[in-house]
Amino acid sequence: MEIRETPTAEAGMLIRRPVAEMFEAIVDPAITTKFWFTHGSGRLDSGKEVRWEWRMYGVSTPVTVSEFVRNEKIVMQWSDPPTTVVWTFTEMPGGTTFVEVRNFGFAGSADEQVKQAIGSTDGFALVLAGAKAWLEQGLTLGLIGDRHPKGVPAS
Repeated sequence: MEIRETPTAEAGMLIRRPVAEMFEAIVDPAITTKFWFTHGSGRLDSGKEVRWEWRMYGVSTPVTVSEFVRNEKIVMQWSDPPTTVVWTFTEMPGGTTFVEVRNFGFAGSADEQVKQAIGSTDGFALVLAGAKAWLEQGLTLGLIGDRHPKGVPAS
């Protein structure tokens, strides 16, 4: 089998909150830690590098913001080797926001790239579901921590 397009992870979700609130939820680690990573070294901003941690897994990654358009778009590089993540925030009727996430630039063989894109799609879908629960209902679902619990063999 031959891959004709570069593998890209894509996820999207309507969040019933104003675009400024949804944007801030990704930018401000005090909010983002309610539904995604456990610790962040600072707010996202243009040209800034921060570190995000998932302490339940003992992992962290540097995050470098290369484009920052308030309430519209964030482009960042993260991971090792680095990939690009593009967040797009679209204001919708009724004070809601459609959030889209694309992650691309995976390294390795074609099979490895496909596997990484599938895993990233899974992860970002959980992030958006967790953001929706937190921002709309004030619920912390623990989706990221429960995705790979200790004692379950890795596939």
